[in-house]
Amino acid sequence: MTDEIKPFEIVIPDAAVEDLRRRLANTRWPEAECVDDWSQGVPLVYTRELAEYWAHEYDWRACEARLNRFDQFTTEIDGLAIHFIHQRSPRADAVPLVITHGWPGSIAEFQKVIGPLTDPEAHGGTVADQAFHVVCPSLPGFGFSAKPSGIGWGVESIAAAWNTLMNRLGYDCYGAQGGDWGSAVTTQIGRNAGGCRAIHTNMPIARPLRPGPDGYTVEEQLAIDAGQAYQRWDSGYSTQQATRPQTLGYGLVDSPVGQLAWIVEKFWRWTDCDGHPENALTRDELLDDVSIYWFTATAASSARLYWESFRAFGARGEKVQVPTGVASFPREITRPPRHWCEQHYNITHWTDMSRGGHFAAFEQPELFVDDVRSFFSTIDW
Repeated sequence: MTDEIKPFEIVIPDAAVEDLRRRLANTRWPEAECVDDWSQGVPLVYTRELAEYWAHEYDWRACEARLNRFDQFTTEIDGLAIHFIHQRSPRADAVPLVITHGWPGSIAEFQKVIGPLTDPEAHGGTVADQAFHVVCPSLPGFGFSAKPSGIGWGVESIAAAWNTLMNRLGYDCYGAQGGDWGSAVTTQIGRNAGGCRAIHTNMPIARPLRPGPDGYTVEEQLAIDAGQAYQRWDSGYSTQQATRPQTLGYGLVDSPVGQLAWIVEKFWRWTDCDGHPENALTRDELLDDVSIYWFTATAASSARLYWESFRAFGARGEKVQVPTGVASFPREITRPPRHWCEQHYNITHWTDMSRGGHFAAFEQPELFVDDVRSFFSTIDW
């Protein structure tokens, strides 16, 4: 084992880009859906349109350049090479902050918030705005981190690894932020405390409380209904990834259109997009994220996190004692009320956001940055 931190640059070989284009051209397409909406999945016409754009107009090299403008590194933790962005602020009062993505996310989610978080004055802010030294790791088996070859890389191990990473970077006192799997990891970091002084999440994990004498309130019933809708219509992907990730991987690692549809459906369903994902994110932004999964062949390795740790979303474990900030976005998968969340977190900051969905930093970077700044500025560092 080594503590060495090595510089890293994203460079996908030309041959891999050409292979993608060949595979897209040779796609064997299914027949069209039998409905005129997305209820059976991503419509054939839109999928073909995206695939055509991916093959002939999308510029992966531009995505590489956008991501490579950030300082990137790898380091070995518990025998696994972990990739991460480490963008230091020019400000002496900056707070170290580790931000964790989820599935089907990646470090691409954070490309619009890293600059404003590290250097507020250069992005329309003021010296009064809290600044951060930002660390964005790729989860094990995701993106440019290595793929575990054995079991054991669940949420608890990742949380411990992120603490090791922050300490290795010289940060013995830091904050943590996350959504989706990043929320589960961040919650566990908060439980562990250690060097973490406070956490912020845009997807708090909470179990429903029993209804009061008059039944559930309107807010509670909406949360119950959202959870039931997820279980009925949206949870098939998680069941497959939590039970047979290897079987799923054969199709998705081999077929770029399969990988595309598997991810884009979630951008449609989970963003605040008024029925179409490109109302929330640009076509290039969608394909930036999909391309990372494709070029790194991480469909199976990323899905294994569900096999390892899907129960982490059951809100089990000790209550988080460190101060916790929550940004509750209106189109999140579920929106548990604050009093449900207070069973599990020491909530000192709560914001009901005006718009946005599951991919908060990607969809609404300004709102995300403002809330992260507001919360962590309340912490005594």
